[in-house]
Amino acid sequence: MKWVGRCGECQTWAAVDEVGVAGAASVAPGQVSSPALPIAAVDADAATTHATGVDELDRVLGGGIVPGAVLLLAGEPGVGKSTLLLEVAAQAGRRGQQVLYVSGEESASQVRMRAARTGAIEDTLYLAAEVDLAAVVAHVDAVKPDLLVVDSIQTVASRDIDGLAGGVTQVRAVTAALVRIAKERSLPTLLIGHVTKDGSIAGPRALEHIVDVVLQFEGERSSRLRLLRAVKNRFGPVDEIGCFDLSDEGIVEVSDPTGLFVSRHPEPISGTCVTVTLEGRRPLLAEVQSLVTAAGNPNPRRAVSGLESSRLAMLLAVLDRRAGLKLGPHDIYASTVGGATLRGPSADLAVAVAIASAATNVPVPGNTVVIGEVGLAGELRQVPSIWQRLCEAARLGFTRAVVPRDHRERRPQRDLSGLQVVECPDLFRALALLNVVGEGSVRLPDDLRLG
Repeated sequence: MKWVGRCGECQTWAAVDEVGVAGAASVAPGQVSSPALPIAAVDADAATTHATGVDELDRVLGGGIVPGAVLLLAGEPGVGKSTLLLEVAAQAGRRGQQVLYVSGEESASQVRMRAARTGAIEDTLYLAAEVDLAAVVAHVDAVKPDLLVVDSIQTVASRDIDGLAGGVTQVRAVTAALVRIAKERSLPTLLIGHVTKDGSIAGPRALEHIVDVVLQFEGERSSRLRLLRAVKNRFGPVDEIGCFDLSDEGIVEVSDPTGLFVSRHPEPISGTCVTVTLEGRRPLLAEVQSLVTAAGNPNPRRAVSGLESSRLAMLLAVLDRRAGLKLGPHDIYASTVGGATLRGPSADLAVAVAIASAATNVPVPGNTVVIGEVGLAGELRQVPSIWQRLCEAARLGFTRAVVPRDHRERRPQRDLSGLQVVECPDLFRALALLNVVGEGSVRLPDDLRLG
């Protein structure tokens, strides 16, 4: 606010009048959609989850889809997003629900061909190939579906909004319109979204805040395994994963994926070690393999797959300083089996044992799992959910587990019979206990010399 005596356009003096601007305090009351109720009087059944018929998806969602919820499924091209949601739509059709599948990337005949290949043809599953938001709304009015699937949100545009389909303005406006329809009609809506080169969801970050659930579909092109993770979930947990097997016949749930990450050898082989990792709240066995060879050039190679290169460098330094393994002039390769990705420090001990086993050519004793974080001083630190991991190892027939000492978690009531749990304070004693230090590489104390 400032004093103005002369108009800036007509240059006339004393021709400017002060006009008040309407603010929030001057907004007139409007008509409410429904009266406010005491929280105890609100119907809780309206937010009850309904199973989708795909158990692994229900596991990630926390039981199923909530009526009126909007779910965004993101993933790289070709990972299987359309196949997964087509299976969800078919499962809903088998239960007698009306399902509308809107495809903006493929024609209806192309979607029908995929449905025939995967066995997803149902009488109550309706297909529409549309890229205009108004046409999508018209189809919703005509079909009156119990479930709406839009493939993909970046291909649908509104004529009333400037910009091309997939732009920030269009994606935000189209998503907001579909969310409004979903809330008004209690219509569960599943959206497919693209991802950028760095793996983030394409479009504005506000898109993730508009929807209720954001799921990430992951998988390597060289592997049939697909993992489904919850990035955001207003109605359930975000620490669960679902496992699927993608093939030419469609997508199949994998309820027990442990065998995909562990290779079975007829005889023990040096350079391999099995650990138990946690994917969400699900314990999974994973095998770490390592190869140590003489370097062919002055700069030894350090190559990893499925592991963090920075943690490998740290573990090599600890093995050198604390265990006496001189690995500097060697090429070192470390990898996981089956395309598994081990995040976090709980696999440190397994990586260190695999490298030591490869360097000394001494295999790890059979039916043994190792779990633990390795510190810079060589000490073994506890990891979360240690007993849950050990129960999974016992269920799969392992007979010995090497774990850190002084874990504070309460021992579960589940049976661990047949599994010998050995506690070690540091990496040196763990290597000695497993007999993978090799003759002459380090000097073992007499009480740890296992012969």
